[in-house]
Amino acid sequence: MATISASSTPIIPVLILLISLPILFFFLAPRILPPKQIPILHTDELDDLSLFHKAIAADSGDITAPPRSGRLPSVRSRFSASVRRPKLAFLFLTNSNLHFAPLWERFFANASSHHYNIYIHADPFVRISPFEGVFAGKSIPSRRTQRSSATLISAARRLLATAMLDDPSNAYFALISQHCIPLHSFNYFYNFLFDLRRLGKAMEFPSYIEILDDQPFLWDRYNARGKNVMLPEVSFDEFRVGSQFFVMTRKHSLMVIKDRKLWQKFKLPCFNIQSCYPEEHYFPTLLSMQDPEACTRYTLTRVNWTDSVDGHPHTYHPIEVSPKLIYELRESNSSYSYMLARKFSPDCLNPLMEMADSVIFKD
Repeated sequence: MATISASSTPIIPVLILLISLPILFFFLAPRILPPKQIPILHTDELDDLSLFHKAIAADSGDITAPPRSGRLPSVRSRFSASVRRPKLAFLFLTNSNLHFAPLWERFFANASSHHYNIYIHADPFVRISPFEGVFAGKSIPSRRTQRSSATLISAARRLLATAMLDDPSNAYFALISQHCIPLHSFNYFYNFLFDLRRLGKAMEFPSYIEILDDQPFLWDRYNARGKNVMLPEVSFDEFRVGSQFFVMTRKHSLMVIKDRKLWQKFKLPCFNIQSCYPEEHYFPTLLSMQDPEACTRYTLTRVNWTDSVDGHPHTYHPIEVSPKLIYELRESNSSYSYMLARKFSPDCLNPLMEMADSVIFKD
């Protein structure tokens, strides 16, 4: 009578398969399944609302709002009424070390402290080295952040409200990541923003925020939370996208922290993670709906999307860093130069520092 060998029976291969499946799932699940989105906690919402109310109440001297009489005073009087010297607030939003802190130190070295303020939102769930130099003591009460979630909107709003409440002289607010570098000197940046020739028809300075309405992926992003979930607050025709990083006026920052209606929609979790970039949707949509004429629709932060990977832009590495690159990154299709650029790998610091004074800050 013939015996059945172990190799010919299906039991052993089936057992191996059953044992292998959990192991395969353990390694492949993070790549197949979308990451679980961090919810906006009710307690965090209450803390933010308290902060927003304080900032709104303290902003009675909004330097860009017309008086109740309806007459617009001169730009000089509007600044001097509540602000001796307008400041540029730099809002650093990070979940890692500020890799280019030495370069930014050089950027601020020749600037008067009467011209700028610094605020840092650092993810408390990530180990980050203590901030030093001009960044020491600049951290604000922060919450956990996550890509493809509304936590990045919350962090930006938290930065705006904190900066508004902290100093009424803050007239412009520049949102920056840890991968951003300056492309010009501080004085060049400052003088560009407060150049009176850039006033709009309403005698207001504009916000530099990208606002796009003709992108091929717009429908997918609009329905990332479910089909027509954004209705009735935001119709598809009103939905806009743009860069996460902006340079926003105090007037528009006030609009952002006052908003409750659109926030109720944009804070909802996404089902389609691949199309979910709330921070790139909320700010362009809100300002496009409320005050489009006072927005340039362009960002001052240069980003290279020619070979993006998984939603991330091109990352520059040391071999690419050169004076020629800086000159190219400054060029734009608008009437003004780019002021900032991303995304740079941390090891780009040394080559950038070597040409900081001779190229980057030599305007």
